[in-house]
Amino acid sequence: MRTNVVLDDDLMREAFALTGIHTKRELIHTALQELIRKHTKKDLTDLAGKIQLQDDYDHKKLRELSRDTG
Repeated sequence: MRTNVVLDDDLMREAFALTGIHTKRELIHTALQELIRKHTKKDLTDLAGKIQLQDDYDHKKLRELSRDTG
C-alpha cells in the first residue's frame, strides 16, 4: 500500500539510532510488526489464578526425558 505521511524527524532519528535500520520503509515495517506483536501478545497477568501447578512437577526430570528421546 502506498501512502504519504509526515513523520516526526526527531522520532525517526531516534528510531534509526536504536534499531540500526537504514531505510524508512524497513523502519516503518518493523514498527508495524512490533505494534502488532505487542497488541496480540497474551498478558500473563490475565492467567493469574487460572493455572494449577502440580506439587510434584520436576522440570529437570522432564528435560532429561526429552534429551533421551530426542
